[in-house]
Amino acid sequence: MSTDDQYGGGEVGGTGQTRTRFPEPSDPYTPPRRTPRGLITVVGVVVLLIAAIAFANQSRTPEAPPTADKAPATNPTAPTGTQPVDSSPGGIPKGFAHDEQGAQSAAANFVVTLGSEGMLKMSLRHTIMDAIYTPEAAAQLKGRQDAAYSPAFLTSLGLDQNGNAPQGSTFVTRAVPVGTRVESYSPTGAKVSVWYTGLVGLSGPKSTDPVRTTWKTWTFELSWVSGGWRVGSDTQQDGPAPVPGDVPASTSDDISKAVKEFGGFTYAR
Repeated sequence: MSTDDQYGGGEVGGTGQTRTRFPEPSDPYTPPRRTPRGLITVVGVVVLLIAAIAFANQSRTPEAPPTADKAPATNPTAPTGTQPVDSSPGGIPKGFAHDEQGAQSAAANFVVTLGSEGMLKMSLRHTIMDAIYTPEAAAQLKGRQDAAYSPAFLTSLGLDQNGNAPQGSTFVTRAVPVGTRVESYSPTGAKVSVWYTGLVGLSGPKSTDPVRTTWKTWTFELSWVSGGWRVGSDTQQDGPAPVPGDVPASTSDDISKAVKEFGGFTYAR
C-alpha cells in the first residue's frame, strides 16, 4: 500500500496507525457517491407500509368503548351458525337426526331440559314431559312428577308452592352433560346414558341450602315415535364423581350474579 495519498499527505506511521479519509473534493466533474440501491428499496417499502397502516386506521370505524358499569343481558346460550335442530314451544329442542348420533344428542338435551327450572312449574313441567316422553309414558309420569314436586318438597328447597324463590334470592338448577354413551341402538329404539354434572340450591343471604354440584348418570330408553326420539323410561344413578378441586367456594352473591349473567345452553351437543 502506497504511503502517499491523493491529498498529498506524507508518511503514515508504522503498523497500528489509523489512516484518515477527508471529505471528497467538491469537484463539479467528479460524480457523487451513489446510495446503494438496496437501501433505497428498504426505505421505499417502509414508507409504503406506513402509508397503508395510516390509511387502514383512517378508514376503520371507531368502536364504542365497552361499558363496565352495565351488566350483560341474561339470555340462553344458543348455538352459533346453522341451527342444528328446531325448537318446540318453550324452547325445547326437537328434530334430532334419525341415527345413533341423533339419539345421543336427544338424550343430552333431554337432561338439560329435565334439569331446568321449568320442572318446578306445573304447567311448564307438563309441556316438557309431553315434548320429551312418549304419550304413554307422559300420561303415567305426570301424576308422579306432580307428587314429587309437591308444595312440601318445594318448601324444603326454600321456594314457595309455585316454585318461586324468596325476594333477594336465586334458585339454581342446571344440568350440564359431560358425555354420552350408547348402550344399544336400532332404527326404532336406543338406550343412551348421559354422564352429567348439576348445579342445585338456593343462593341468598338466608339460604340454608347453598348451591352445590352433583354428579350423576342418566340413562334413557328412547323410541323413534312420530318422526322424533322420545323417552319411554329413564333411570338415574350417582357418579362417576371426580375428586373435588381446591378452588374455594364463591359467595352467594357471586353465584347469583353468575347465574343471571351466564345463560344456560339451549343445545347440548
